[in-house]
Amino acid sequence: MNDSQKKPRPTGILHSRVLRWVGGTLLVLLLLLFIASFFLDEPLRKMTEQKANKALKGYSVRIPKLHLQLIGLTLTLKELSIIQEAHPDPPVAVVPLVKLSVHWREIFSGKLVAEMLLDRPRLHVNLQQLRTEAKSEVKLKERGWQEALIAVYPLKINRIEINSGAITYIDQDPARPLVLSALNFTANNIRNIHLPDKVYPSEFHLDTAIFGSGHGRIDGRANFLGEPHLGAKATFAVEKIPVDYFKPMLARSNLVIKNGLLTVSGNTEYAPTIKKAHVENLEIRGVEVEYIYSSGTAAAQKKDVAKAGKAAKKASNKPDILLRIDKLRVLESTFGMKNADSDPNYRAFISDTNLTLTNLSNQFVEGPAEAHLQGKFMGNGPTDARATFRAEKSGPDLDLAVKINDTQLTSMNNLLRAYGKFDVTAGLFSFVSELHVKNSQVSGYIKPFFKDMKVYDTRQDKEKSLFKKMYEMLVGGVSQLLQNQPRDEVATKTDISGKLDKPQISTWQTVVALVRNAFFKAILPSFEREAGKTGKE
Repeated sequence: MNDSQKKPRPTGILHSRVLRWVGGTLLVLLLLLFIASFFLDEPLRKMTEQKANKALKGYSVRIPKLHLQLIGLTLTLKELSIIQEAHPDPPVAVVPLVKLSVHWREIFSGKLVAEMLLDRPRLHVNLQQLRTEAKSEVKLKERGWQEALIAVYPLKINRIEINSGAITYIDQDPARPLVLSALNFTANNIRNIHLPDKVYPSEFHLDTAIFGSGHGRIDGRANFLGEPHLGAKATFAVEKIPVDYFKPMLARSNLVIKNGLLTVSGNTEYAPTIKKAHVENLEIRGVEVEYIYSSGTAAAQKKDVAKAGKAAKKASNKPDILLRIDKLRVLESTFGMKNADSDPNYRAFISDTNLTLTNLSNQFVEGPAEAHLQGKFMGNGPTDARATFRAEKSGPDLDLAVKINDTQLTSMNNLLRAYGKFDVTAGLFSFVSELHVKNSQVSGYIKPFFKDMKVYDTRQDKEKSLFKKMYEMLVGGVSQLLQNQPRDEVATKTDISGKLDKPQISTWQTVVALVRNAFFKAILPSFEREAGKTGKE
């Protein structure tokens, strides 16, 4: 049989053999790439760690394990840690698993970008580390983080996912850390591949447990490539946050806080052209707050208050800053002040407090804010206070009215001893005041009442010195002379008018100063003034 008589091989068989050959070759190549990945791991780990640390300033990274999958160009880092060189223990961050890979979905958009997964990252910051960062002349964004990330993986990140993260902050008490746990975060379209013409083309979401019992959620959109800095717009909601976890931080301001749960919701926008924080509803329930006055820390606190006042003044009516609270409520709470320097120490407080504040804003065009407080002064005197605030244009602008009824004077004995060097066995105290502040001018009045006051009691005071007994008998006698029929009250009204000592202070500083001066400095001095007048008559 000659060649012309040979039968040709079927085309299907030929194609099958070619496909098997190509498939086998590719399989061998993939196997070789897989094996080669393991031989590349250690040299690549050392080189990546060195390049990343060369880019960083004030920080360093440790990469104990690294694996590169040439198939799919996937880079996996294990037990990555970030260390602040000034305070290396503990590390600022530890990430058990970091996975970087090509964001294959965007290949169809003609973009070669990456996605990053961080699994169970742990961020740990303490007060020392925070202060070191604050004092540094090198800004956080200038410390080389972007360059270090490029040293690890050359493609730009387009998607980030964080699973089951945690953030721990320790202030002064290691036993009471502030912990965000079960933290999940996703951000997509970071490189603005899609919707590039939108103001905020990237979508992000965060949810986390807060201090164990609380929960927080943020949903929004962002422009991560915005200049001179990123921009974002989001809604937020947190609920059942234990307020007393902030105790260590507030202690630096001589504030002691106990109990309390916080719930707040609203929206915010932060961008180069606008800074907006809009709280729709804020509620604090069952909190106890006490300010401890001490002359030893008074100077430092005065400076802190002055800084806060300047910041508030600066933000007032600034067109690119909008701060607004639609409704704030503080329910079933106690607010107090303890003077640790007086002899004896005394405590003034309002219990069973319910405070409602509406329409608070830093913009005058938003209209006035209204505040209404009800409670019990010294735990027993019905108290009602109302205030109207307007955003500052030329200094604080407010109206304040306070009324306290039938407080048991015996509950104020330590205060009476501290200011008047006497105490009482019976009597009621009431207080009325109206104050107005505008254009750096103060006007109004204060009027304290003492009713059925009994200063000296031989059974209670038998252990006191003869001089002390005579003094209290004299005070008691004067109060009898001053009784107003038919209500048996001692009362004096003091009119107030004049300029503010510091017209540049904020509205809140003004309220605190007015309450302090009108109450703590007016009750007993006004009483003594009336006693002196009657003595001369």
